[in-house]
Amino acid sequence: MHASRLFLFVVALAATAAAAPAAGAPPVSSRSLDDYRHFRALAIDLLGRMPTRDEIAAFERPDFAMDAWIDGHLQGSTYAERLSRIYMDLLRLEPSPSTQFAPDATTLYRHQVQGPDGKPVWIYYRPRQRRTREETDGEFCLTKEETGLDIAARMQPKEPGGAKPVTKAVLEQHTVLVKPWWLYRDYLNVQPTRRYKMGWDDPDPSYQPVEGLLNDPDGKPTMEVRVCREEAQAMPTGHVYVTGRTPPPKGTPLPHGRTRPAPLDSAYAKLHKGEVLACQSKLAVDSSAECGCGVALEHCLPNDGDQGGSAAFYFPNHIPLGLGQPIDTARQQGQRWFPFWWSQEAEHLLSHVFTADRDFREVLTARYTFVNGPLAQFYRAIQPGNCCGGEANFGMVQETEPLFLPSNVPTELFPHDVASWKMVPDRGPHAAGLLTTPMFLEKYASARARGATLYTAFLCKSFSSENAELTPSTEPNLMVRPGCQSCHATLEPLAAYFSRIEPGNLVYLPQQLFPVKNEKCKKGPNGQLPGFCNAFYDVAFADATGATLRSAYGSPAHADATPAGAGHDITKMPEFSECAVQRVAGSFLGRTLTSDDAPLVRELTSTFTRDGHRMRPLVRAILRSDTYRRANNLDSSVWRGGAK
Repeated sequence: MHASRLFLFVVALAATAAAAPAAGAPPVSSRSLDDYRHFRALAIDLLGRMPTRDEIAAFERPDFAMDAWIDGHLQGSTYAERLSRIYMDLLRLEPSPSTQFAPDATTLYRHQVQGPDGKPVWIYYRPRQRRTREETDGEFCLTKEETGLDIAARMQPKEPGGAKPVTKAVLEQHTVLVKPWWLYRDYLNVQPTRRYKMGWDDPDPSYQPVEGLLNDPDGKPTMEVRVCREEAQAMPTGHVYVTGRTPPPKGTPLPHGRTRPAPLDSAYAKLHKGEVLACQSKLAVDSSAECGCGVALEHCLPNDGDQGGSAAFYFPNHIPLGLGQPIDTARQQGQRWFPFWWSQEAEHLLSHVFTADRDFREVLTARYTFVNGPLAQFYRAIQPGNCCGGEANFGMVQETEPLFLPSNVPTELFPHDVASWKMVPDRGPHAAGLLTTPMFLEKYASARARGATLYTAFLCKSFSSENAELTPSTEPNLMVRPGCQSCHATLEPLAAYFSRIEPGNLVYLPQQLFPVKNEKCKKGPNGQLPGFCNAFYDVAFADATGATLRSAYGSPAHADATPAGAGHDITKMPEFSECAVQRVAGSFLGRTLTSDDAPLVRELTSTFTRDGHRMRPLVRAILRSDTYRRANNLDSSVWRGGAK
């Protein structure tokens, strides 16, 4: 609201206050224009709205206790959302369309074929699924000869006009019917019966599969889905599959209508033929024909089409007023489902710190978190499939030290329990507040981005380069390279804290399998590392004795301290407390703090640290300060922010 309108609003309130009181009403106290402005600002900041008539009447009473009123509103969901928004916006922890998650190991797509009666049939499958049949190994489970379609993974079938009915024998041999988790509340039963809106009559209103997942091509309700037989397997373990296949001679036509050559045996598979491996791993999709999506396909997320842009669920696009008041709800791509809930997890963690008035340092150090049904499914059944591929060359065939221990996930939560949030007291030894949440790690995909965000958001410092001429250099150490050192001398040690979490991923690399200096990855006579090392170790920091873990060169000690060490180290710095004060005070004052505010910052920082880094005493001190009162007492031609 423009300040001139505010002036008229407050004058009207003052006139109302000056009017004769109703018979029997208590006498009103004298309030100045500044008092009304102050109260209005408090209501907007603490209640998210202008004061009501009843609240104004209470404010005008001579026995109105301002301190008690403020304390009464420094709790509850509105206050927690007000503070959470400061850090959600600062860290940009809302998912964007580019924030996606759809690994091959945990994503189901589907293709349409003609059934034996000529009617359309959908078949779900995973890209790159290993199959014992060479014709379809690593591809869709039916061939061109069987469907009449040229089908490639994650692409629309070519030659749709040439489709032909798939025989009943072929369909039954290579596919199977399943009652999937997204349709049945009781999907863990041997014979599920509680189908969505048909027996399961009270689903969470926010759990809404798209129409394509609910109805067959003929429009009838889907009671079962047809899945490639391999994907429907539910055993927890499989065996490394080796074909003995050799590359075809160059120029040889691909057999069986394949769109690409059948997969060859990897070096890992040849060395570990027949060995047992966990089916909940990335390695299983590439190396076993016995591993599927688990019971009722719980280890996989569906899509209603054959491409990455296919939809899965309805959920909000924009929620500036919180999840309970979305601006819109729309069909969303399957790969956006889990990122949406990652963001909500971060917000719940922040909200708990502020609602319970806990030590603010827990934002970077807490091992607890909050999960709902989709997040429980993610941590229990989906995230394990995000690992391991190349890690297997170092002896890591499944996550051994995950950031969130699947055994700590609440077992009572089902994937459909969207609105049921449970506290998890301990994610595991590597948990570190927001720093190890999926939203933070995916939003800031590299170790440097993670370190830089920690520096700017929680220490209120920025990186500014020196006025030095950049000259060609072969120096790989950016902490000493001319023109780079002024920033990277600080940034590289911060990045090192995150060197044990894979870039663009959530997988933790344990010290016993991935030492900072690894002799397995020493330089060869050609000056290169063994091929399997390049994704994890840096050739720029390698010699004949070994190579250094990527991003760890800035501080090997920080690398082994992990993000948990970063949280503890950063929160011990005096700049951490002062920065928190600046962030929160700036939000309530409606402007960036300057050097003129130094006395206020010192006073508020003393209050903040003396009271155990709790936000409630800090916010109370801000709201009762003369600076806050003056920030809302502006000339009628000036905005609250101070611009003419």
